[in-house]
Amino acid sequence: MSTRSKRAGGWRRRGGRLFALVASLLVLFSLLGAPGAAAGRLQPQLARMAARDPQQVVDVIVQKSVSGQLAEQTIEALGGHVTKDLHLINASAAQMTAAAAVRLSQSGAVRWVSLDAVVQPAACAQCIDNSKLANAYITTIRADKAWNASPYIQGQGIGVAVIDSGINPNGDLYTGMGVSRQVADVRFNTDHNQNTSDGYGHGTVVSSILAGDGSDSGGKYIGVAPMVNVVNVKVSNDDGSATASSVVQGLQWVYENKARYNIRVVNLSFNSSVAESYQTSPLDAAVEILWFNGVVVVVSAGNNGSAALYPPANDPFVITVGATDDRGTPALGDDLVASFSASGTTGDGFAKPDLVAPGKNIVGRLVNTNMGMAQSHPANVVSTGYFRMSGTSASAPIVSGAVALLLQDEPNLTPDQVKYRLMATANKNWAGYRADAAGAGCVDVYAAVKGTSSQSANTGLHASNLLTTGTDPITWNSVGWNSVGWNTVGWNTVGWNTVGWNTVGWNSDYWGQ
Repeated sequence: MSTRSKRAGGWRRRGGRLFALVASLLVLFSLLGAPGAAAGRLQPQLARMAARDPQQVVDVIVQKSVSGQLAEQTIEALGGHVTKDLHLINASAAQMTAAAAVRLSQSGAVRWVSLDAVVQPAACAQCIDNSKLANAYITTIRADKAWNASPYIQGQGIGVAVIDSGINPNGDLYTGMGVSRQVADVRFNTDHNQNTSDGYGHGTVVSSILAGDGSDSGGKYIGVAPMVNVVNVKVSNDDGSATASSVVQGLQWVYENKARYNIRVVNLSFNSSVAESYQTSPLDAAVEILWFNGVVVVVSAGNNGSAALYPPANDPFVITVGATDDRGTPALGDDLVASFSASGTTGDGFAKPDLVAPGKNIVGRLVNTNMGMAQSHPANVVSTGYFRMSGTSASAPIVSGAVALLLQDEPNLTPDQVKYRLMATANKNWAGYRADAAGAGCVDVYAAVKGTSSQSANTGLHASNLLTTGTDPITWNSVGWNSVGWNTVGWNTVGWNTVGWNTVGWNSDYWGQ
């Protein structure tokens, strides 16, 4: 073949390839539309990026409207390049300029162009920051795990009545929207102070351990149920003294208003100063009425060590809480039962406490230091507005908070099912555990919330003799809530005028070293 013929053949082959390329480009550009055309099927964020910086290189996912490689060819024609085959969704990943992505979105070969955005772990929009916690007990009982794992159990919507010396409003008891979670305030004390504020300090600290959200401390001191609603029921005078009759009045108010405020839990961080059988104690009769009507009652065991347990801690139905010393560490393994924590067998033959919770050197909100408790114990003032308290009166609100979290997660649980669940999931795996002093073990909030048991505690028990109009006690053969009309156990079934009213002491606080 002559040189001229070879050159002619080469030109024909190159011309054919050039014609094919031009034809392809014409097809592609016919699909793309005019260079100045508006963005087509394009994620708005990409369009904004292109408007700000057209030459910015972006990673995109291109969903195709047709099969074959036409979309990929269009990407290449626009100066981009395909990085991944995503045939599961009939798409490709690509890298190109933002301006080219706009042009690509106008192609008939493309269904949609979106940013290949970085994937991050799901944000915890409802989480509570526990990084600044100074209280070890929250980690010990694993409350923070319940807060910050879906469905983010923090006590929302549950009402807890704190029957105590009053509660002084503070920033820890507000929601993030500026609405107070201290939803009701009533008083039944007998001194000249006619308001519901706390002149002693005890109730404010107890409510903080139970429900404070840490706002006023910058997240250092957070309660167990930091979004729960608190009902302030003041029963003591500003010197801290109270009578059993004032407490019963407070419990009666709770009974009458539980539906209005969704009161599911009552916290009683005190004990009577007189030992008495639960069969004849007015305090025990009152807490049982609430228990039988769907309200979980949590009571401090007292600080008598191995001495007698006083009402209402001696009642077999309620949850009686003893104290541990967490030794300032979040790990449970080194914990001990606090030396002051009351334990033993009641005069009626029931082993108490039912379980334990941290109760040594627990810090809570005091609001100011001009109140009786801080004046009497200045060494326990931590800083302006905070107070360090030891005793089973600090342990009880920790368990009340645990109950609130459990009831938020499973609102249909009965008090007996709640008690069973808490005891069944309590942690016994720590060096100082002793069944005689710690009952079922240390409360484990996360285990309780994740538990599935629906069994009931308190089966086969006798209710207080005061809850019957006859001479024989009521016998509940089994606390089966579906089989008993509990609402028939009401305030009017008790002859309150016939009982003896003894004083109540705040001897659930421990002031030793």
